[in-house]
Amino acid sequence: MSIAVIDESSVEELDLPGRKLRWVVTKENAGAQYCTMAVIRVAPGQRVRPAHSHPNGEEVIYILSGHGRVLVDGEVEPVRTGCAVLFPKGKVHMLQNLSDIEMKVACFFAPPAGLENYRFFEDVDFPE
Repeated sequence: MSIAVIDESSVEELDLPGRKLRWVVTKENAGAQYCTMAVIRVAPGQRVRPAHSHPNGEEVIYILSGHGRVLVDGEVEPVRTGCAVLFPKGKVHMLQNLSDIEMKVACFFAPPAGLENYRFFEDVDFPE
């Protein structure tokens, strides 16, 4: 078996509401069986839309650049570069970039996830 090294820039970037997303580690490109990993870029002032949950597993995000806030199951907390956040299985969540630079975030999913595993909540947003 060879080592799977994936250059993020070699992966197709999806233009989704509030962010650009690349599925960096998947079963297809890395042979991953128990997890997936994505990188998202969130422009200043933008929020990942719509709020969503992962009914089949957990997500951990790690903020690589920028700062902002997360909404998890109705609670809001600030986040900044170097913060990790657990989005528990089934909990509705969102992320917003409040900095004046692009926010870059590594997103880890276990078990493996893709957009087809998301459940969306159009009526959920950050409180004013």
